[in-house]
Amino acid sequence: MAFNKIWCTVALGLLLPVSYAHTDFFTSIGHMTDLINTEKDLVVSLKDYIKAEESKLEQIKKWAEKLDQLTDTATKDPEGFLGHPVNAFKLMKRLNTEWGELESLVLKDMSDGFISNMTIQRQFFPNDEDQTGAAKALLRLQDTYNLDTDTLSRGNLPGVKHKSFLTAEDCFELGKIAYTEADYYHTELWMEQALKQLDEGEVSSADKVYILDYLSYAVYQQGDLAKAMMLTKRLLELDPEHQRANGNMKYFEYIMAKEKEANKSGTDTEDQVEKETEVKKKDYLPERRKYEMLCRGEGLKMTPRRQKRLFCRYYDGNRNPRYILGPVKQEDEWDKPRIVRFLDIISDEEIETVKELAKPRLSRATVHDPETGKLTTAHYRVSKSAWLSGYESPVVSRINTRIQDLTGLDVSTAEELQVANYGVGGQYEPHFDFARKDEPDAFKELGTGNRIATWLFYMSDVSAGGATVFPEVGASVWPRKGTAVFWYNLFPSGEGDYSTRHAACPVLVGNKWVSNKWLHERGQEFRRPCTLSELE
Repeated sequence: MAFNKIWCTVALGLLLPVSYAHTDFFTSIGHMTDLINTEKDLVVSLKDYIKAEESKLEQIKKWAEKLDQLTDTATKDPEGFLGHPVNAFKLMKRLNTEWGELESLVLKDMSDGFISNMTIQRQFFPNDEDQTGAAKALLRLQDTYNLDTDTLSRGNLPGVKHKSFLTAEDCFELGKIAYTEADYYHTELWMEQALKQLDEGEVSSADKVYILDYLSYAVYQQGDLAKAMMLTKRLLELDPEHQRANGNMKYFEYIMAKEKEANKSGTDTEDQVEKETEVKKKDYLPERRKYEMLCRGEGLKMTPRRQKRLFCRYYDGNRNPRYILGPVKQEDEWDKPRIVRFLDIISDEEIETVKELAKPRLSRATVHDPETGKLTTAHYRVSKSAWLSGYESPVVSRINTRIQDLTGLDVSTAEELQVANYGVGGQYEPHFDFARKDEPDAFKELGTGNRIATWLFYMSDVSAGGATVFPEVGASVWPRKGTAVFWYNLFPSGEGDYSTRHAACPVLVGNKWVSNKWLHERGQEFRRPCTLSELE
């Protein structure tokens, strides 16, 4: 049973503030929206430049047409033409003055406005790291949601509003980025897609020779020698003098000959392949597989018997005066660990205020490095975040009070409200919110103990992907704008609940905004008393 609400999607379109330096654009859709306005501004400048250049060319064209007629007449009878003193004077004038003016006009830079605009805006442009990060995000989405290259290339994704597609050149670029990361699996997939689109007749600047060069080597690196030879032969048909391909072909033939000799001598190469495959299987973490399945909405499902124990209710915060007459909607998402969702718990106006406060401060999200104890960026957390204090806005203060009223926990020792916006393929791989026993100093500087509980607001709907999943127990919690979920990270005894290990799935389509409050142990001694047994 659930409560329904129609959500409206709020699109942000803010001009890029001059104070923004480059800060990992690909990690936040919120900051990437600023680039749309920047590019629009540049297009306006470019169109102005084109108009100015067209005007200049029109003047030059008229001058050329006039001189063309004049010189045609003059060259037929030069002496007779110059016999007229006016013509002689005008020739001197043209060559001494007017041609110089024409030269200045031709050389005049009509792009001052456009170039200056480009110079100013360029410092805010994405860099190579952003392009590579966005490319890796596409590969991550491909793996997590089991998307084939053709589906991704054609833009056939669920919930898309603005369908787009990848050209053969785009596919080639993705393959090259995978290649530089020694990711030969994705190199093969995207080089083959680029080749397929060219074979289907797509007009592109991408060169089949270059594609086949990358593709054959990537295939060889994965152990498919026969296919690598076939691709190299195709390359040599297009470019018989290709030096590297000719060298590779000789090497492949040499390896093939050695394998045949080994087979004749009784070497069991098949056993070797099976052993290598087994090693790869062991390397693949079961948690990763569960995590990806849950992100797709697959995996462990709750039994009907357990499902019947989940309810939705009106909740008054254990008779909190603020909610006795106006209780909030609450529903159970999972039983162990107990995860509850509060509905209609944050308004659209409050969401917009929180986003506006956070957006100028968004910076690459960090994680605790267990070795150094310091905050650092990590590839497994792709988002941007900002921290908001209650004293800086009545809205944030009101939100903090709401969390305290409904959880019964003291928020004075909690961390500030963290606002996060996920970028292209934005995710946060499986992690714990609380500090384990091998991390005794994780929150030492705060002096408020461990993170006892987590409150998570969903501040946007997500068209596809973006679930919060708990791989240990098989729970998937999907974003719904205006709702919040809450769970305890610690048992009443103070021991960590390892079943709360969770992850934020990559955003496949859409824009994901969340905010969370981490509540700590200090101040909860009488609000949530500890138990005598560590098992409770």
